[in-house]
Order: sequence, then C-alpha cells, then structure tokens
Amino acid sequence: MSNNNKILENRGVYIHVPFCVKKCAYCDFLSFPANQSIYSEYVDALIREIQFFDRNVDTISSIFIGGGTPSILDGAFIFKIMEVLYNKFLVRQDAEITIECNPGTIDKNKVCIYKEANINRISFGLQSASDELLARIGRIHTYNDFLYSYNCAREAGFCNINIDMMSALPGQTLDMYMQDIQKIVKLNPEHISAYSLILEENTPLYENINMYPSVPDEETERLMYYDTKKILLENQYNRYEISNYAKQGYECRHNKLYWERGDYIGFGLGASSLINDVRYKNTQNIEEYMKKAGKKSIVCEQEQLTKKDCMSEFMFLGLRESRGICANDFKKQFGVSIHKIFGNVLQKHIDQKLMVSYSSDEDGQIWYALTDYGVDVSNYVFSEYLLEY
Repeated sequence: MSNNNKILENRGVYIHVPFCVKKCAYCDFLSFPANQSIYSEYVDALIREIQFFDRNVDTISSIFIGGGTPSILDGAFIFKIMEVLYNKFLVRQDAEITIECNPGTIDKNKVCIYKEANINRISFGLQSASDELLARIGRIHTYNDFLYSYNCAREAGFCNINIDMMSALPGQTLDMYMQDIQKIVKLNPEHISAYSLILEENTPLYENINMYPSVPDEETERLMYYDTKKILLENQYNRYEISNYAKQGYECRHNKLYWERGDYIGFGLGASSLINDVRYKNTQNIEEYMKKAGKKSIVCEQEQLTKKDCMSEFMFLGLRESRGICANDFKKQFGVSIHKIFGNVLQKHIDQKLMVSYSSDEDGQIWYALTDYGVDVSNYVFSEYLLEY
C-alpha cells in the first residue's frame, strides 16, 4: 500500500557502524570487534551503497550514525561518509545529525571533525555513573572517561547532547540509580534516554545471570522508572516517549520519525529501511555485505506492508509517545475513522485506565495516550492493536 499522506519532507537516514572495542555483556545488537583494515574496507562498501542508492528519495531531515560504536572509526572516515551523504541527498539546512559515541573512543580532534562534518548532536552511551557497575556489564570506560568525552564535546561547541542511562542492572539499588540520575542532571545535557535492562537471549549476561548479583525486583524497577520521571521533570526534562526525556525543543527528531512512521533509509550491515510502506533489510553477513554493497542483492528481506500492518504500526508506535496518537491523523492516513477500526479496543483500554482520551488545546482534535499504568504494561497494550488478517 502506498501512503501518499505521509509527511514527505521528513525523511531520515540511518548509518550502521557495526564495530565496537568489545561486546558488552547485555548487548544483542549487530556489532563486533574488528581491525583498522576491516574498518577501511567497510567504509568503502558503505560509500558504494550510498552512491548507488536508486530509490526516489531526496530531501533528508535527520541523519543518525549508530552502531556498534561509530566513534571507534577514525574521524576522517566519518567526515567522508557525511560528505557522500551531502553529495547524494538534499540535506535540510536545519537537519538533526546525530552520532553515537562511547566514552573512551573519542578525543578533541574527533569531535572537532564531527563538527566540521555538520554533525550537530552527540549521543553518549554512559549507562551508569558507577565504575563498579560499568565493569560488571562489560563497558570499556569509567565515569571519568565519560566526563572527559562530554567536556570535549562541549568545548567543541556541541549544544545538543544525549546521555543514555540504564536501570535494573545487576546489583544496582534504587539509591545507586537515583544518585546516577542526579549526577547526570547536574551536567545539564539537552536529552536523557533512560532504559531498563532487558535480558536478551544469547548474551553473556543472560547465559550467566546466576554468576551476577541479583537484578532489582519488579517493584524496585518500577520505582526507578517513576522516580526518574519525577526528578527529570523537576529539572525541566519532559518525558516525550516511554524512555526518552528532553528539554524543550530538543526531542530527538530522528527517533520521532520512527515512532510516527516516516520514511527512512538504512545504509550498512543489517540496516533496515522503510520507503513508501515497503520495508527493506540488508544482509547481516559482513563478507556478503562487503561484496554486494552498491548492488540490489544486498537486500536480503523485502516486505510490502498491508493497510492493516500500517494501521497497527500507527497505533503501537505512536502510543510510545507521551502525547499519544491523533484520531484525525489516522483518518487522514487511512481514509477511515479510528473508531471504526479500533473503537472497541480504545474504549476497553480507557475503561481499564490504561489510556485516556483528551482534546488538543490548539485545534480541538481528539488524542489518545497511555496513562502511567498503561506505560507499566505497554507491551500488553500494544499487542491489542495487532490486526488479524
């Protein structure tokens, strides 16, 4: 189904850099250690893929360089990738351009190169301010390493910085976690992402969980979430998505693109794209990627989303945002009332106090949003919007 009502000027690009110094104990992302020769060969392949991209997408509103650890690459590689993107696409003058950085992998020279390459947002994977916890989960850095990296970015002129934090780590108490949040707030970043640890299968942490201190129980984890929201709100950070907080005007545009089903193009190993309601996924085999980059055969999966697929995604992605979803937007995109498709489920969730309905102050439009209780059981709520064929 081709959706002509999407906001076409809001398209994103995701660049995947699958390399890291070493795999963290909890990580199930497509990433692995490599050497400088592989880095160089991979960047060449990535550039070929970008240059030979042939679908009708031009204007770009956000670019996100993620991983892995993109900052493991030499700054010149990042500059070259950005140069190719600007030659290939019309990147909006006000585009949000993010690079993920791990403390311990950047220095003053690298951040200055990022700035020169038009990158205007840095996302630091701190995870914890406790050196003990950082070592326990396999991070390569200390808190002081992070402070050095953060200060390098500030001195280079970056005024849009995100810090990733994790809760419910092995041996982490509520007090420990809240002290971490207080430390981060004092640094005054523009954005904070606060995620709860998920034990993913086939990770060292999952496979050897009995060798670690206990993870916090469900009640402690819930308190971590609510106390985070309380402290951050007191410090002018608005929770605009289940796990994301920002000062006014600093919400992550690229992530909002995902939640609002905008088109995005993924370049790199295992990268996914969504273009005109067709989902594409690149091969996850590094040798195959190097060989096929720049050819259509690099795509190993392709799926045309049905109208039902798109309706379901509109609901369970849009409801991640604190503002929720707009009934009128649903009607514009799909040509049918949201109440005709999901009316019974919406009412059920309102009755169960999982959701509220409210009217926009600006234009009187009807919106639906999760309550705090709804956020607690969000996976259940989202599953209720999967339409059967």
